Amino acid sequence: MPTRRGSFKIFTLFGIGVYVHWAWFLAFVYLSSQPHQYSNYGWSALEVLALFLIVLTHEFGHQLACRSVGGKTNDIVLWPLGGVAFVSPPQRPGAQLWSIAAGPLVNVVLIPILSVLVWVSSHFGGSDTHPDADQLLGNIWIINIAVLIFNLMPIYPLDGGQILRSLLWFPFGRANSLLAASLISFLGVAGVVGLAIWQQSLWLGLIAGFILMNCWSGFKQARELSQRAKARRHEGCCCPACKSVPPQGDFWRCAKCRQRFDAIATRLFCPHCGVHYSVMTCLECGSQRPLDEWMPAPPQNN
Repeated sequence: MPTRRGSFKIFTLFGIGVYVHWAWFLAFVYLSSQPHQYSNYGWSALEVLALFLIVLTHEFGHQLACRSVGGKTNDIVLWPLGGVAFVSPPQRPGAQLWSIAAGPLVNVVLIPILSVLVWVSSHFGGSDTHPDADQLLGNIWIINIAVLIFNLMPIYPLDGGQILRSLLWFPFGRANSLLAASLISFLGVAGVVGLAIWQQSLWLGLIAGFILMNCWSGFKQARELSQRAKARRHEGCCCPACKSVPPQGDFWRCAKCRQRFDAIATRLFCPHCGVHYSVMTCLECGSQRPLDEWMPAPPQNN
């Protein structure tokens, strides 16, 4: 996944920073130079910018919806394969569902707006007086529909796959829903790979590779969630934020050496590299608090 490393901040809106990864500029040049229907490449460049503007509004939908349910929002990073909204909605299926579904809903809202613009251009003879602008509007309408359909594919981590996971969460729980969505997604990835080969599309091939890596990551996360759910608990200790009781076992990963350890058993010392952490991260809600805030207050002597 892209991060702010290697990215350039272009602006902040609603307290959300928008970054552009350096590889985005390569994608912009590549897409702008492809065969087009315009009189010059300037209009083709505008079409590519419109694509990323639609992606950006889509990502803001995720961010603002996550914020509305009490989740944590961070940055948006635009990169060659689209955009990524870094959000942490509450670990509840309803909150997850709204945070994910709001992105495609932005594209749904754009459909009538763009349709009116296309109709106005057609009604007033835009194809004759301003053929490039008329062609651009039509292509932007198609791009928005394509972004919507692509994101609604039931493939994790696309929005459709995450919506499927959120719906399955209600009857089957957090771990099983992610496992099912990941397994279904592997079939979808196979279809995208086949389409990329059939069309000989490098772009689709890159997207398929990205989705496949995230499907595998989701599958491993589902297995870990299942193991965590079955683990014994550190009784007498709970998260100050969500009150969940942490599991016993090597479920925390050291940021330095990447090895796993039991943060409570070692009192926030990594036994592999010796790093000591000042706060402990809750595996359920992601909040970070000093370890003494996790411990129950000692009994008072009368």
